[in-house]
Formats: sequence, structure tokens, C-alpha cells
Amino acid sequence: MAKNTNPFIVTGKIPDEYFCDRETESSQLKRFLDSQENVVLMSQRRMGKTKLVEHCLEGEGAGKDYVLMNIDILHTSSFRELIQLMGITAFDRLATRSSRMMKLFTATLRSLGASFGYDPVQNTPTFDVRLGDITKPEYTLKEIFEYIEKADRRCIIVIDEFQQVTKYPEKNVEALLRTFIQNISNANFVFAGSQRRLMEEMFFSEKRPFFMSARSIVLEAIPFDVYCDFVCHHFEQAGKAIERDAIRLVYDAFHGVTLYLQRIMKDAFIITPAGDTCNTENTRHLVDEYILECEPRLREQLAMITEPQKELLYAMSEEGGPVKSITSAAFIKRHRMKSSSAVQSASKKLLEYDLLTRHEGFYQITDPLLALWLKSRKL
Repeated sequence: MAKNTNPFIVTGKIPDEYFCDRETESSQLKRFLDSQENVVLMSQRRMGKTKLVEHCLEGEGAGKDYVLMNIDILHTSSFRELIQLMGITAFDRLATRSSRMMKLFTATLRSLGASFGYDPVQNTPTFDVRLGDITKPEYTLKEIFEYIEKADRRCIIVIDEFQQVTKYPEKNVEALLRTFIQNISNANFVFAGSQRRLMEEMFFSEKRPFFMSARSIVLEAIPFDVYCDFVCHHFEQAGKAIERDAIRLVYDAFHGVTLYLQRIMKDAFIITPAGDTCNTENTRHLVDEYILECEPRLREQLAMITEPQKELLYAMSEEGGPVKSITSAAFIKRHRMKSSSAVQSASKKLLEYDLLTRHEGFYQITDPLLALWLKSRKL
């Protein structure tokens, strides 16, 4: 394999030599899936859930006796969209493997007959399912699971942002999925989610269909010392150096969120010539540049919420960390908020939008990049 000239990878698959830590989580995930158990994988967004699964199941030395199916449902808003993605993924990952699996696909998914076609140029069947083609969602889902059950290899199905199913307008989606999942023997599932409160309710509440149906893994930030050693090692390998304080500045700014760390270290690696040292001034400048680069997206996020919700986000950014009671008189007075009821109403919506997170009684802005940008602005 040709070595990547920049060891801090932010897109695509990560070779094992450039994968940082996660040894405990990797071992757990492999052990649970090898024993044919389902797994619920929780962390905040951009912490590396998808990369961990790819590292364990598609990295060097991974077994070849299964098919990995990744389904990201973050942007879905209905049960039919979920089924559409599952059908497309089953076609791409299973049906295209062999003529036998292709014939089985067309024979099993009879409710989607209108979605099948043929490409004379490539001399291959095509599958173009539209939402309008899914007229009997429950029946089509049943067909998809029947097809997966007949696959020639075991399937590991990763559903990313699984908490999204709780926001669908259709009733009993969780119960329906649970029924199909518990009856399939040729697949295991990884339910990945970034809204920890919702995921914990789904899998640890006795009132919910998925109660205690999967083993749990929680991804926290990689410990600073571990990540620092990783960064220093790869700089040294290239004949460069980086100050420990420079790494600490980035780590603290982004609360250890893996994607942001990797992005800034990638840029730091680029701007540091061989024989030179990257210092805190360099990394501070890179963080500021990255915030400016992301400003259009962050502005767009803010444009979608109300003024009281914006006020609460600004107040949270000024606090600079988790807040225990956002409805206290002291917090409201300090940030000149209107009232505790207004704060409570705003926080409820921000939690729904995943702009605010509540864990163990503490509130904080979910995305540290958004928090940094808000803090850099003036009302």
C-alpha cells in the first residue's frame, strides 16, 4: 500500500498505521459482532463512530466472511426514506456481488418491480427506487429483510444516526423494526447515534421496543496524552516537530472531538517544513482560519432558529463549558435573558435540533466549533 503523505486523514478510509487508539472499543466491537450480538454505539457527532466500524470490519486483517452495509439516516424524515436507503444499500452491497444475488434481489423485492431497469452500455441491471415506488412500506421492508436473510454471506448492517427513527411521523416504527431485526439470523446490527439522551431512552428504557436488545459501547474523546503521542510520532516520522502546548490548544478548543483535531493537525502538518517546529501561534492561527472557513455553514444554522434560541446559545458560549442550571436566576441575570420560562422553551427546541446537549444534568453546545464561532462574535 502506498503511504499517505499526510498521516492526519479526515476523509475516506484510514489505514491502520494512521488510526489513533480506540483499542478498547475496537476489541469490544469485534468481540460483540463475532458472537453475533447487536451493538449500540454512542458518541457525539464527529467523534469517529463510522471510522471505528470501518477500521474494525474493513481494515487490514479484518475478516472477509461478511458484507458490511452502511446506512446513514441522519437526513431522512420518514419511514419510506429509511426503506429507500435500505433497498439501495442492499442492491449496491449485495445484489451486485453476483448474478445469483442479482436474480434473487429482483425475485424477492416484488413490490419494487417498477424500480428495476437495464443499462445497455454497462450491460448490467439497474435499480432506481423512488419514494413514490414504495406504496406498501411495511411489506417492502419485509422483502428487504427476506433478501438479507438469503444472502450468501453474513451481513453487518450499520445504521448511522439511528435516533432519527424517533422523529418520523409514522407510528410504531421502532416496534416494527425491532420485530424484523429480532427474527433475522443472517445479520447483525450496529445502531450508531450521536444524540445520547435519545439513544439511551431507546435502548435502556423498559417501555421501548429496543430495550436491552444490544450491547453498548460509548465513544468518549481520545485521552489527550494518547492523541499527543500519536501526533508527535507522525511529525517525527516526517522529520518535523510540534509543541505539546500547540496540540493542547487545539484539543481544548474542540473538546477532543476527533474530526476537528485531525483537520487542524492535517493543516499543521502541511504548513510545517521538514526540520521545523509547529508552535501554539501556528495552531491558534489554524483554528481561527478553520472557524472562518466554516462560518457560512454556521450562519445558516443560526438563521434557522428563533431569537430566544440564539440568545441562549450565545449565553452558553460565553459560559465556556457545561452549565448545570440554565433556568437559575443567576444565569438569567448574568446573560440578561428574559425569563426562566423563555429559557426553558428555547432549550427544549435546541435539544430537539441537537444544537444543545444535556448529559448528567449539565447543558452545553453540542458542536464545539459552533461554540467557538459564537464566542468570537459580538451580539
